[in-house]
Amino acid sequence: MKLRSISTAQIAGALLFIGVLQWLMIVLAAETLFPGYSIRANDLSDLASTIPPNVSPMQPSAMLFNASTFAIGLLSLISSVLIHFSFGSRLFSILFGVSGLFAMGVAAFPGDAGTMHGLVALGWFTTAPLSAIVSSRMVKGPLACFSPAIGIFSLVVLFFAFYSGTASPFQLFGRGGEERMLVYPVLLWMTAFAGYLMASGRPDGQDI
Repeated sequence: MKLRSISTAQIAGALLFIGVLQWLMIVLAAETLFPGYSIRANDLSDLASTIPPNVSPMQPSAMLFNASTFAIGLLSLISSVLIHFSFGSRLFSILFGVSGLFAMGVAAFPGDAGTMHGLVALGWFTTAPLSAIVSSRMVKGPLACFSPAIGIFSLVVLFFAFYSGTASPFQLFGRGGEERMLVYPVLLWMTAFAGYLMASGRPDGQDI
């Protein structure tokens, strides 16, 4: 049997997959450990700490959320560097790397950090969907269509969340549901993109 070396793109995909998987599983665990937590009424970042003046960090949910969010940000940042070496896409690597930094910022500045938390969260919610859109230039097949569609959808949700408030059509799902409509599609894109990278030995999709 012929042995095949693991490419830089495959390593990037594996790290990205691990980042998304651990975040989803740990956030799910944090939600179950937070008494009275509602995916409809509560933001994801409420798991770390609710915003002032009603600050209420709850352990171990806060520690779990912050650790997993920092991890997905760090792994996204590392993946962006490896993807740059493999694909040479500077714009994507910058956007995706910055999204990783913003995710790490969300962990470093939870809800009780006030304005700083809002800024880093907004940065993450903006750069991650933009990364999905730009990634369509790097991939082939159905993912080249799904990636920009997902990114645009998430940005539309973000727009209504910030500029329409309670008038947003996504408020049908509650404050927490609206945020998840923004975040989860991007996480699914990251999972699909990770699978695409792991299945390719070289940027052109051919095995080494």
